[in-house]
Amino acid sequence: MTRLDADAPELAQAAGACGPCALLLESREVPLGGVRAMEVHRTLPQRELPTVGAWCFLDRFGPQEARMRVEPHPHIGLQTVTWPFVGDVRHRDSLGSDVVVRRGALNLMTSGAGISHSEYSVGEDAVPLDALQLWVALPESRRHGAPDFERHEELPLLRLEAVQGDPGEAVVVLGSLGGVSSPATAYTPIVGAELRLPAGSRVRLPLDAAWEYALVGVEGVAVVTTDQDAAASVDLDRSHLLYLGMARDAVEIAAPEGATLFLLGGEPFEDDIVMWWNFVGRTHEEIAEARDAWESHSERFGRVAGHGERIPAPPMPAVRLTRRRRRV
Repeated sequence: MTRLDADAPELAQAAGACGPCALLLESREVPLGGVRAMEVHRTLPQRELPTVGAWCFLDRFGPQEARMRVEPHPHIGLQTVTWPFVGDVRHRDSLGSDVVVRRGALNLMTSGAGISHSEYSVGEDAVPLDALQLWVALPESRRHGAPDFERHEELPLLRLEAVQGDPGEAVVVLGSLGGVSSPATAYTPIVGAELRLPAGSRVRLPLDAAWEYALVGVEGVAVVTTDQDAAASVDLDRSHLLYLGMARDAVEIAAPEGATLFLLGGEPFEDDIVMWWNFVGRTHEEIAEARDAWESHSERFGRVAGHGERIPAPPMPAVRLTRRRRRV
């Protein structure tokens, strides 16, 4: 996915995070693709919370009927995680990958120093679409390396212990949760997991006290108990992210009518980052260099076969890109 709000302030994270907390943050609606008139709901980054672990970006496109046509665009310094709920999307990239993204399968693209890709809904007409698109910031040890692409159609499940009613389950999309690990390649201690809770259930979600976490609503309303006092709870719906901070070994989640959530978590990221347009870097100069390389059709980003057009980079902002730290 490409960002179109490139004139927004650049974003960064200082290593470290707050202790146990319960910060409810609302997603915002942003346009995707200009005249394509497709809307997405952006949950990360937030002004108060640029990142959760290495997770630095989260869009949900849908649910809606749309004809997606995202032409080739570049990335540096990140991994893209595509997690669909409804609809098929064709992914093509400069490595020669050409696959259709479907429910239950993970597409994981690692940009390294540079990659380009496109995303088209399947068919010529508007179709039902709903998916999460997430970015993971790459650490210094990997961000200058070669690009890569992985597809995983079989992902492990973790049974979520029931405190009341039936147990839930977690699909471990990336990283590790409760001793269960995804086969997908991760470069930092991290977790991304879809949580499915049946109606009337209350489950215990295991966490690592050394990591920070957030929960994102997908469907239904979940009631998250945020400390040992059962009265201290937060209702989480599809429009919000609940940041839980660190120093927790578990939380309890209830779903009176059933709910689906997505869990983000990980060790606080090792570096401050600068994020602008589709680039994750460390300095203004690095971002400007990547932009110039894309505009000059550098071999750094390769070429996506089958496309005659591509998305041009927006102009650099008139001010120097500086790092902005979290406020929680």
